[in-house]
Amino acid sequence: MQAMVLQAPGQPLRLEERPLPAPGPGEVRLRVLACAVCRTDLHVVDGELPLPQLPLVPGHEIVGTVEALGKGSTLGLQIGDRVGVPWLGHTCGHCSFCHMGRENLCDHPVFTGHGRDGGFATHVVAEAAFCAPLKLPLDAVHIAPLMCAGLIGWRALRMAGEGASRLGLYGFGAAAHLIAQVARQQGREVYAFTRPGDTAAQDFARSLGATWAGGSDERAPVPLDAAILFAPVGALVPAALQAVRKGGRVVCGGIHMSDIPAFAYQLLWGERELLSVANLTRADAAEFLQVAQRMPLHVATTTYPLAHANQALDDLRNGRPQGAAVLIP
Repeated sequence: MQAMVLQAPGQPLRLEERPLPAPGPGEVRLRVLACAVCRTDLHVVDGELPLPQLPLVPGHEIVGTVEALGKGSTLGLQIGDRVGVPWLGHTCGHCSFCHMGRENLCDHPVFTGHGRDGGFATHVVAEAAFCAPLKLPLDAVHIAPLMCAGLIGWRALRMAGEGASRLGLYGFGAAAHLIAQVARQQGREVYAFTRPGDTAAQDFARSLGATWAGGSDERAPVPLDAAILFAPVGALVPAALQAVRKGGRVVCGGIHMSDIPAFAYQLLWGERELLSVANLTRADAAEFLQVAQRMPLHVATTTYPLAHANQALDDLRNGRPQGAAVLIP
């Protein structure tokens, strides 16, 4: 197999030849069809998240076909099945959060492309219990971004609340362009905030049904019911709090964000709420994939060969792709 491997944080990934891995008990080996590139991968590669293992193969928005089965239960998966592998790769099943049905907060999780090798490769081993069967009529390239951008976006949208009719989205990339479509089909108004001066992203947002699109340094024309921050920029938190009405909600959708600057209590007062989204659950995956089957989604992608993973990461770092970047082995 081939894999793009991180040897040390801040270093470019290196293309390596490796023996095919054998799946252990309860695991499956997948031939990777596509793996989308997530901003979390950037945080991993740039050393902004502590890493439990090195060397490491990043990547956690994986679509693949089952190629080998480990011993024991693989939960009905068969050779040739097409499945998705998301960020959450294992939970302990014993901590208080797992018992509460909040496995996204598990005390002893393992994350794909972080605590175990991920999908920037031709093959990957995953725990069968954390693979999502895929029945979507889309090809692998257009499903891959759903496995994190879609899932985290869906969880963030639910946390914004059903009453959030006027929804602001800060950072119009892979997650926002998907969730904007879901929100529009739910009858919500979408207000898109991009990097100042990024007229291409603003035009893209309007093409997907946004009522308004502008720079993150601008004010929406109306008070918002809720805002979701997909851009990992702490300075946007006070801006979003200022944009939402009294009783409104600001949801931070990233696993990592730059420091939030001090801001006047008046911005939070009025029973505004500031929330974070932490990881996802398997129930989120099942729920969102059902939604994606019912709602036709335009998944914008830019594809790269596996060996060009560093270019894909650099493009994402600089906000070049419109939609999602996807690696194809």
